Amino acid sequence: MEIDMTRPVRDLMAKDLIVLGPYEPVSAVADAFKRHDIHHLPVVDEEGRLEGMVSKSDFLKISHGFTLFHTDNREEYDRALYESLLVKDIMTRNLAVIAPEDSVRKAADIFRENLFHALPVVNGSGKLVGILTTYDLLTYAYR
Repeated sequence: MEIDMTRPVRDLMAKDLIVLGPYEPVSAVADAFKRHDIHHLPVVDEEGRLEGMVSKSDFLKISHGFTLFHTDNREEYDRALYESLLVKDIMTRNLAVIAPEDSVRKAADIFRENLFHALPVVNGSGKLVGILTTYDLLTYAYR
């Protein structure tokens, strides 16, 4: 079976997203990654427009840097640090994005040219409508 590379990404993207606001504490990031089997957290404003993204790998790098305390109270200290920072302080702001009507080929080209694994899908007004990951493309290609 041949893969239709002209198929729009809206057919493959995840639509039921967990998102955060830029002024939530970083502890919300920790909680979301702990509770859900996800690797990317889009950050949106009150109107749902994309402002940034926090990847699980970026969060883990930051968390590793926070772990300055090697005591029995380490988790408590780390949690206090998470509460003192905001999502906007750790999110990636300059993101590649794709439109729902863009093709699978365009998404694959963007992934091949860059070193990230998720593309926010935004409409013409910048509102987040989905997310497409390299996993989604692999699943589509090998279904």
